[in-house]
Order: sequence, then structure tokens, then C-alpha cells
Amino acid sequence: MADPHYDITGHGPLLLLLPGGAGHPMGLGPMTESLAGHFTVVTYDHLGLVHGRLGEPVEDQRVQDWSDGARRVLDATLPEGGSAYVLGTSAGAIAALDLLARHPERLRHVVAHEPPCVGVLPDGARQQAAFREICAVYRAKGLAAAGALMTAVLEDRAAGELPEGQPLTREEELLSPMALSLAHVLGPFTAYVPEAGPPQARLTVAAGTDSRGQLLYRTAEFLAKAQQGDFVEFPGGHLGILQHPVDFADRLMRTLLGTGVRS
Repeated sequence: MADPHYDITGHGPLLLLLPGGAGHPMGLGPMTESLAGHFTVVTYDHLGLVHGRLGEPVEDQRVQDWSDGARRVLDATLPEGGSAYVLGTSAGAIAALDLLARHPERLRHVVAHEPPCVGVLPDGARQQAAFREICAVYRAKGLAAAGALMTAVLEDRAAGELPEGQPLTREEELLSPMALSLAHVLGPFTAYVPEAGPPQARLTVAAGTDSRGQLLYRTAEFLAKAQQGDFVEFPGGHLGILQHPVDFADRLMRTLLGTGVRS
């Protein structure tokens, strides 16, 4: 088993970041810089896409492999007897939930931001089928059509006519993190359903203020109740971590460290 890929910056208690998409930390620099004065920020790059592996073959991903990899990162970076904070967003939030369920012993507080584990919802089977359709549209028509359908699914509305397009070549897919996510992550991760019940470490489920009325906001609210966790709003929408990195970091610090912390 290859050593996990990760980067470390900052000083303070350990905060493990689990990115979304294909697990790549591209674009997270502004947020990690804001956090580095309060935390030792460890950013996990599951597929190694920013560590020289972009363009290499990728297989269908498993939630358990991502959470096992995250545990191995903690084993390598966390002092003996210590416990870590964890932030996961989107697919990374699902990995964070699985990490909490299977390896809670070294976790202090997990924040799961808009995990697309839509199977927890009363209409979960229908929503999971919608994500399977997104993956099928990607394979048949490419990124633009799949992106349009995904936007409609997340906004809980009819998609209308999708743009025409062509499937990506294998070479094109391997160079596109978004394509890798649609091809190998979205399907298995949206099929994941965490078990209901109280977690063994503190859990906060988060959703963006711009996501109110949308599918993943509803999912986050429902999941927080099912898991007996807290529910908190964060700035922006599903990509708030990229859209409002400084405000997102500030909200995260206050969630983890309390209202008295200064950014």
C-alpha cells in the first residue's frame, strides 16, 4: 500500500482537511492560510493529484479506502495520545463520516460540510438514482451535460434540455479532476449511507447559506438529526470553501474553538 499524500502547514492542534471532488486540494490555499495561525493543517490528497499523479490511471473509489487513508495520515501526523479536528467537504465529508464511524478513537470534532449522502433522506432512493443518471450522462455526453444535470439535481428542479456533447477520451478524463470525480467518485459516494445514531466523537453537519432550499442543505439538516449532531450554516454554497475561503475558515474556527476565537 502506497504512502498517503498530504501537506502540512501552520501550528496548533491538528486539523485534517478532506477535500471534495476527486479528493484533490486544488484551490484550498487561501483557506488553509487563514487556518494556519490556529491549527496544524494537514490536507489529504487521496489520489495524489497535486503530488504528481494527475494523468495516471484511476479506479472506482471506495468510501472506506478514503477513510482508511485518512486514518493513516493521522497515524503519521498526530502525536501519540492526541486527537484531531476534521473538516470534510462534499465527497470528503462522506469520508469524514466514515472515519468517524470506523476510527473515532483519535477524533475530537468532525465537521461534515454538505455530504451528498442523499440515501438518508425519505426520498433517498430517488435522489441516489438521480446521481446515477448524472454519471450516465457524463459517460454519454461529457462534462457540460453532466454539470448541467448536477446543478439541477442539487437545486431540486427539473433539468430541462441538456447541452449536447461528446464523451471524454481516456486521456482527457485522466487530466480532469472534475471528470475523475464524475467517473469514479460520485456514484459510489452518493450510494453511501451512514448508520443512524450518536457518534463517538463530536459531529457538526454543515450546509452553506446559499444552499438553503436545495438538496444538500436538506440532506445536512436530516443527517444532523439522524446522527444526533449539531447543524451549522457556513458561508456560500456547496463550494463555499472556494468561494469565501476566509469567511469559511473563520466560521470553521468558531465552530471548533468557540465564539471567542479571533481570526
